[in-house]
Amino acid sequence: MSPHIELNHDRACLIVHGPDQAGLVAAITSLITRNEGNIISLDQYSDNPQGGAFFQRVVFHRADLAAAIGDIEADLDTTLSPYGMQWRLTDQSIPKRMGILVSTSDHCLLELLWRHRRGELPVTIPMVISNHTNTAEDVRSFSVPFFHVPSQGPDKAEAEAKIIELVRGNVDFLVLARYMQIISEDFLEAVGVPVINIHHSFLPAFIGAAPYRKAKERGVKLIGATSHYVTKDLDEGPIIEQDVARVDHSMTAADLQARGAYVERAVLSRAVQWHAEDRVIRQGNHTIVFS
Repeated sequence: MSPHIELNHDRACLIVHGPDQAGLVAAITSLITRNEGNIISLDQYSDNPQGGAFFQRVVFHRADLAAAIGDIEADLDTTLSPYGMQWRLTDQSIPKRMGILVSTSDHCLLELLWRHRRGELPVTIPMVISNHTNTAEDVRSFSVPFFHVPSQGPDKAEAEAKIIELVRGNVDFLVLARYMQIISEDFLEAVGVPVINIHHSFLPAFIGAAPYRKAKERGVKLIGATSHYVTKDLDEGPIIEQDVARVDHSMTAADLQARGAYVERAVLSRAVQWHAEDRVIRQGNHTIVFS
């Protein structure tokens, strides 16, 4: 844990989503009140007030939260079950554990490590895992454990099994910080935690190798990045955050790549922060982000 992170003691975050219907907001706020909670922030969204879906994020203070959280959860279960709602309640003083997978490109990795050290990401980082060793010294300079898990040849099963062994029970989510390996469906099922990825936004127009060279050849005027949850459909998972930057004809492919790296760092950092703060609700193949 970074010494700069200010923990939100006695603050809880409640996420609720399900079928929209009359009385939901009153039921939720009344529940918090009778459990001696004081609402700090409340965000909600309905995609259709007549038969649509309802999404809400509430942060509230409750003295001695750790002692009371079990009773609050029992009340939530009793109160929200008749509405058919799904919910999760988290203690914001307990940071999520973020594992990082990386290959040779270090810009996204170092951005996450730097922001964590500055106290800008409410997470702990129990490990960084890479199929290369070039980032090991940098990672250890942040006092974060580094593990090398080679991944060679067409069969990645052995490498994935080793990664699963390292992360199981030790992380709450994983970040692919330019981890240039295809993640198998079996791995996603076995790892059992959300996985967040970052990639350039040229897909599918510039899929494959050398995307910035291809973009230069096409004379693109915008480059960008997308961060999303990883699913069995590779780069088609629910999008968390995107951004773009303008480029022009005078820029080389290397210039485009440098500008793209800048956008990738910013987009991934925001996606990680929002996930860590329970600001993202997945709904099918899209997300509601209370940023």
